Amino acid sequence: MPSRGNSKLDWDKLRVFHAVAEAGSFTHASETLNLSQSAVSRQISALEASLGVMLFHRHARGLILTEQGDLLYKTVHDVFAKLTTVESQLTETKDVAEGPLTVTTTVAFGSVFLTGRLRQFINDYPGIDVTLRLDDRELDLAMREGDVAIRFNEPKQPDLIQRHLGSLFGHVFASADYLKEHGTPTSVEDLKDHKLVVFGGSALPFEEVNWHFEKVEETVGEIKPVLRVNSLYGVYRAVKSGIGIGALPEYFYREGRGLVQILPELSSPPIDAYFVYPEELRNSMRVSVFRDFLLKEITRARTQLTIVPRQADELKTAS
Repeated sequence: MPSRGNSKLDWDKLRVFHAVAEAGSFTHASETLNLSQSAVSRQISALEASLGVMLFHRHARGLILTEQGDLLYKTVHDVFAKLTTVESQLTETKDVAEGPLTVTTTVAFGSVFLTGRLRQFINDYPGIDVTLRLDDRELDLAMREGDVAIRFNEPKQPDLIQRHLGSLFGHVFASADYLKEHGTPTSVEDLKDHKLVVFGGSALPFEEVNWHFEKVEETVGEIKPVLRVNSLYGVYRAVKSGIGIGALPEYFYREGRGLVQILPELSSPPIDAYFVYPEELRNSMRVSVFRDFLLKEITRARTQLTIVPRQADELKTAS
């Protein structure tokens, strides 16, 4: 570990370097570190001078890591992640729910379902410092990109504990304005004459996300969507605004408002939801209370979401 002696990798300077690399500018890093911008800049310049390499390219719009800077950042980031894990393990108590808790999930589920329900949890557990990270990519819990995750694809990472939360389904929706202008389809075949909005990203929030579009193509042949969006929340906004017809998980219907369900006989394959966390947090009280809170909220929303919890033991995923 870097020390304060004659080492070129001074610990304080590395902490500043990591913050600058994360923020992409001296200004934003100074706010995070509660230091002046000039003090942050001096620390980086001193670190570069001691190492004899440039760590950042300076541009008017911000900072970009050099090749040497990127190498240092990856190493420092790993060290900080491991230190955070050790700190959590050292300070964790089995009887008190307190400390940091970073929850990761998809943009759509986090924005539409989860954020509106966190108030009660935060009020009940003021000692837990909650951070919500919304990303359709599968963030790496082993690298401390999050403590727990709510996912809709079965986790593949080793050394993770998973709890099956239940299964929900997707349906086909449009806005009232769209249906007034274009008419209401009464069959899958009718959809070929309508404007279809589809998911168009590489990080799928769940498998078969474009199941409605695939059903249409299986029935009538190849067609062209009116819009592709790399976010389910973006699909929702596009459908709500009247651009076209799209398929969304059912929680959008109750939580998102502004949608009309069409072709009610159509539904997606089951979308399985999982609560996932690392083995090292098995006995964490803050993880346990959040898991219990999540299960309670999903159970409470069953009549609205048509989500069907399934009894399952906690299982480790196979590597």
